[in-house]
Amino acid sequence: MPKPPLIRTIDEHFEIPQLIKTRRITALLPADYDRTDRRYPVLYLQDGQNLFDDHAPFGSWEVDKHLARMSDEGTGDLIVIAIDHAHEERIAEYTPSVKTRLGKGDGLQYADFLAHTLKPYVDAHFRTLPDRANTGIGGSSMGGLISLYAALRHPDVYSRLLIFSPSLWVSPKLPYEFLNDALTFHGRIYLYGGAREGSDMVRHLRQFEDWTRPHAHRIALKTHIRDDGEHNEFNWGRVFPEAVDYLYSRQH
Repeated sequence: MPKPPLIRTIDEHFEIPQLIKTRRITALLPADYDRTDRRYPVLYLQDGQNLFDDHAPFGSWEVDKHLARMSDEGTGDLIVIAIDHAHEERIAEYTPSVKTRLGKGDGLQYADFLAHTLKPYVDAHFRTLPDRANTGIGGSSMGGLISLYAALRHPDVYSRLLIFSPSLWVSPKLPYEFLNDALTFHGRIYLYGGAREGSDMVRHLRQFEDWTRPHAHRIALKTHIRDDGEHNEFNWGRVFPEAVDYLYSRQH
């Protein structure tokens, strides 16, 4: 029987000093976390409400169930940190702090919170592998956009990017800026989107792919486009195991 991860609420009201707000933060720990002294890589994921709550209004990625099955197969040994979104202020937090089609957002402060406040706390309170090689960030839709922006702002913090159906229509040149400005970024990117999503999703992903080719010496990119993929939690959840395996497996 697959053993589910240990789900522990770090804080219902974790302080975000950069934005003068608080947020629920949850850790999903390997099932045997309390029985070993091992250290683990970490993946920071946006939209925490939609990751493992069976009653989430828009559905769930079922990250807890996927991690349980992966553990049973001897994979998926990592800590997932789920950061809840800001409800009505979600779009503002997940929008880069530059001129975009949605205006200038609070993405810079949010990215700084992740790198300078949350990550140091997690590294101090959990048995993590805190180096860049073992630290990833990801999300879907606007959560995918802000994850890419966070890596642009802090390329020395992350080396694993899980980018699902990113809202690149908001800032179409963000991938180009990331690839050409964050030159210290070395790592892997798993890029996913569905052909039924609209917003020129496939075109944006293929453009991202094209822009990445000159940087192949430092960035390994895997693009996954599903012909039947739609813009929802079910689709993001079903590619989660493959993405984690690609990003964190030593075999790639």
